[in-house]
Amino acid sequence: MNNSEEYQLLSLIDNPDDLKKLDEADLVPLAAEIRRFIIKTVSRTGGHLGSNLGSVELTIALHYIYNTPKDLIVWDVGAQAYPHKILTGRRKVFHTNRQYGGISGFPKRDESPYDTFGVGHSSTSISGAVGMTVGCNMTGKDSKVVAVIGDGGMTGGMAFEGLNQAGALGQDLTVVLNDNSMSISPSVGALSQHAAAVRSDLRFEKLKDTMWDLTGRLPKGSKLKKALRGVDSGLRAMLDPGQWFERLGFRYVGPIDGHDVHELVRMFEWLQGITGPVLVHVMTQKGYGYEIAEKDSTRLHGVGKFDPDTGPKSGKNHALSYSEHFSDELENITAECKDVVSITPAMIEGSALGTLQDRFPDRCFDVGIAEQHAVTFAAGLATQDVRPVALIYSTFLQRAFDQIIHDVALQNLPVVFGIDRAGIVGEDGPTHHGAFDISYLRLIPNLRLLVPRDGRQLRRMLHAALQVEDEPVVIRFPRGVPPKFPEVDEPGKDVWQIETLRDGSDGLFISSGPLLDTCMKVADELSVETGVNLEVVDLRCVKPLDVEGLASLASRFKRWISVEENVLMGGAGSALLEFINDEHLPVEMKRLGLPDRFITHGDRESLLKETYLDKDSIKSKAVSFFEKSDLKSRLKLKLSRVSG
Repeated sequence: MNNSEEYQLLSLIDNPDDLKKLDEADLVPLAAEIRRFIIKTVSRTGGHLGSNLGSVELTIALHYIYNTPKDLIVWDVGAQAYPHKILTGRRKVFHTNRQYGGISGFPKRDESPYDTFGVGHSSTSISGAVGMTVGCNMTGKDSKVVAVIGDGGMTGGMAFEGLNQAGALGQDLTVVLNDNSMSISPSVGALSQHAAAVRSDLRFEKLKDTMWDLTGRLPKGSKLKKALRGVDSGLRAMLDPGQWFERLGFRYVGPIDGHDVHELVRMFEWLQGITGPVLVHVMTQKGYGYEIAEKDSTRLHGVGKFDPDTGPKSGKNHALSYSEHFSDELENITAECKDVVSITPAMIEGSALGTLQDRFPDRCFDVGIAEQHAVTFAAGLATQDVRPVALIYSTFLQRAFDQIIHDVALQNLPVVFGIDRAGIVGEDGPTHHGAFDISYLRLIPNLRLLVPRDGRQLRRMLHAALQVEDEPVVIRFPRGVPPKFPEVDEPGKDVWQIETLRDGSDGLFISSGPLLDTCMKVADELSVETGVNLEVVDLRCVKPLDVEGLASLASRFKRWISVEENVLMGGAGSALLEFINDEHLPVEMKRLGLPDRFITHGDRESLLKETYLDKDSIKSKAVSFFEKSDLKSRLKLKLSRVSG
């Protein structure tokens, strides 16, 4: 079967204008074709699966009725936007989704005019859409604006801020609440529970029809008629989840079956004649149409390559990741220490906290997609002699920068932060790389910052962090499985001090985290090929620096190369340069790290090569650096012998 036969309708669509040429009856089989296309493609590339399978009919209906890209659709996060990409000219290149050099896994303004707002972090769509609505009115553009947000995104405070302003402004704006009762983990919070009430109790709709039928037959001005209207208002407040939105100034519509494309089309057609802010409550199922994903939508939210017939393999047949090392040791500590509490903003699975939450449900809090609240909640716990451990991805912790300063560090509260996904994270790209955390954390007073090289060090650092009683401690670790390092444990040294992994005599690599493994390999190769013998030192504690240990290194080595998986501006290398300058040390240092630009998406190896942090690039930089030193003659002689 060729591609056009397998996708008879989808193959006809290169843009939403083509979609509009289809009969409405064709939209149901089209949805089935899009699902097959997504499953087949994602099985080969990896990506977000369950959420995109749930948004197919909704996306079709939006592009079928609205005049995109003149009308503006804003997606929240973007993990539900694959059908949107497929229908807006990227079907033929969708096999490159999230691949190095291919299209982005999220809406991106410079990729397509249909991607009206770049996204990747949650709860931004409504605020962005409000700004676009006001902007269109100011510039005279006749564009309708639609924000599509999941119920998980609605747990973020920024969504409420956007709703508040939109309702007050009263301008035309449609917010579509795509409610599948999930973000990545099951959605939590009072609003989610409030919306859930209508999923299982639609008594109000039947009662409302009966009451209005009765009041319509009563005499004009009847006291009973007025009384019944009052009862209707009271019943709405008790039974109708829309009352909350209506009091914010929105007209509430729903709930609507998000997999009935005909009902969605009718609803969006009707909305074309409605003015003012409207919230449409659409009920969908994550993983819809793919039985394997329907049964386990959490595990199939984000997937690697898999067999479409059997789905991703379950179970763990791999070495522990950094996240798993952290959560496993945290579970052990929680069992022993009754005052330790874990906090995560909607990342129970991502932070590998599932087992800990099952075992200690009263001491493991999923606060929803609310990083700011998570940090201040932890601060509040710390004031009551509780030891909070907050696990937050590096890229998401950026959203709580003020809370770290104002609510934690300023008060010297002993909150421990486990900062996951630090450094390059791969296919999710610039919205998810943890490229800035060292820079934005080391400038904060009263804060300590640790970087483990492997799982063993990570466990030691967690114990050490929980012993600190008067300052917050951050432990930064990357995605994936740690490299294997030799067990060193220099006598008398703890995790706050530097540690030598490889002895040398001619120069120095100083690094932290998994790139230490690359430094070790480069040092070994240079020793064989050139005779230049480089020492490799694990910095471990970026703040405060181990000044005594670094001063000792400066007395032995005059040329250092720092290597880090963080932007160079304000990173660990900057900290070392500041120390060298402040202490007037006779050291020349070369810094290697992420450049001053946003890093694209792709596999880790390609991205390290692009940013000159792969082994060959680091080796080349080291040769160039040491060639300028007093080792120049020896290095050139050795290199000439090797080339000869």
